[in-house]
Amino acid sequence: MRCPHLPDGFDFTDPDLLQARVPHPEFALMRETAPVWWCTQPHNISGFGDEGYWAVTRHADVKYVSTHPELFSSNTNTAVIRFNETISRDQIDVQKLIMLNMDPPEHTRVRQIVQRGFTPRSVRSLETALRSRARSIVETAQASADADTGGSFDFVTNIAVELPLQAIAELIGVPQEDRSKIFDWSNKMAAYDDPEYAITEEVGAEAAMEIVAYSMNLAAARKECPAQDIVSRLVAAEGQGNLSSDEFGFFVILLAVAGNETTRNAISHGMHAFLTHPEQWELYKRERPKTTAEEIVRWATPVVSFQRTATQDLELGGQRIRKGERVGLFYSSANNDPEVFDAPEAFDITRDPNPHLGFGGGGPHFCLGKSLAVMEIDLIFNAIADVLPDLRLLEDPRRLRSAWLNGIKQLQVTTVAES
Repeated sequence: MRCPHLPDGFDFTDPDLLQARVPHPEFALMRETAPVWWCTQPHNISGFGDEGYWAVTRHADVKYVSTHPELFSSNTNTAVIRFNETISRDQIDVQKLIMLNMDPPEHTRVRQIVQRGFTPRSVRSLETALRSRARSIVETAQASADADTGGSFDFVTNIAVELPLQAIAELIGVPQEDRSKIFDWSNKMAAYDDPEYAITEEVGAEAAMEIVAYSMNLAAARKECPAQDIVSRLVAAEGQGNLSSDEFGFFVILLAVAGNETTRNAISHGMHAFLTHPEQWELYKRERPKTTAEEIVRWATPVVSFQRTATQDLELGGQRIRKGERVGLFYSSANNDPEVFDAPEAFDITRDPNPHLGFGGGGPHFCLGKSLAVMEIDLIFNAIADVLPDLRLLEDPRRLRSAWLNGIKQLQVTTVAES
C-alpha cells in the first residue's frame, strides 16, 4: 500500500529524521489514514536484505503485536528495526543471544532466571543507596558548575547519565570505578548512526564483546567467591536453573543499553519538558506527584520503535502481512494516540491513568526493569527539585542521530537566574 499523503521515500526509521525531530505529525496522519502502512526502503538499507517494513502506529495494534509472540517473532530479525547496509547477517544473528531478541520458550527460561534480580524486594533494597547517590550527583553537578563555568553545565553528562550507571553498578555489583567503562561501551553500541561519534558497526560489535568479556570475568569471580549481589544469585549454581557465564554477559549488554541508555534519555527529556513547561515544574516542586515518572516516560518514549517479524501470513489493521515481513512497532506514535490519551500533546505530570507503552506493549518483552527505572526517575527529579529548583534552559537540546532511539546528546542548562 502507498500513502499519497507522505512524500516519496519518507521513512520513520531515517536517522537524519530522528536526529531532527520525532515525526509526530506524520504519525498522527498514519493513525488516521493508514495505521498499518508499508514503508518502502532501498534494498538492504536496514541490513535485512529486504525492501521495507510495515509501520504500526496505533496503540491497540502495537499492543496486539507485542502480546502475540507466536505470530510476531523477536528472534527472526532481532528487535532492532534498522542497522545499516554494511552489517553482515552473522553480526545480526549473534545478537539473538540477547534476551530482547529471543522468543518463547528460550526467552521464558532466561527471563524467569534474571527476573530474580528485579523482584519488588530487590528493587526496594536499592532505594536508600540510590536516593543518596541521586542527591550526591545533583550536588556535585551544582558545585562543579558554580566553580568552573559560572553556573552552566551539560545536564546529560553531569546528571542524566550518572544515576542509571550507578544503579546498574549497584544492581549487579560492578565496582563504581568501572561505571565509565559501561557508559563508553553502551554508547558505542547504540550510537553507530551518529557520525559525531565516528562509531562503526565493527566498533559497536567490539564494545559488545568488551561488555561480555568483562561480565563473564565478573561472573567467574562470583562463582568462586559469592557476594550479596544479583550476579551471585544469577550464576552461582550453573546447571541448577541459573545463567551460564556467557548468558550473563549478554544479559549485561541488555542492561547497559535498555537500562542505561533509555533511562538516561528519559531523564534528559523529562528535564527539557519541565524547563519548557514551567507550570509543570512549579507543580512538581510543590506536590511531587507519584504519577510524574510515568508521564515523563510517555512524553519521552526513549525507544521510538522496535520490530517483529511475521511468523505466518496474517492480517493486521486491514492489511495482509506475509510470513517473513518485518513489522515496526512505533511506541512514540502509540503513546500519542488520542483514542487512548486525552490531550496527548500536553505534558501533564498528573496524568492518571496513563497506559503508555514506553516500557513495551505488554507480552513477554515488557520491560523487566520498569520498577527500577521509575524509581530512578523519581529519585533524580526529587533531588533536582531540592538542590537546583531554579534550573534554566540555555539552548535547545542536541539530539542523537539514531534510527530507533529518541536520544539527547547534550542539554545545556544554568543555575544562574535571568537578570
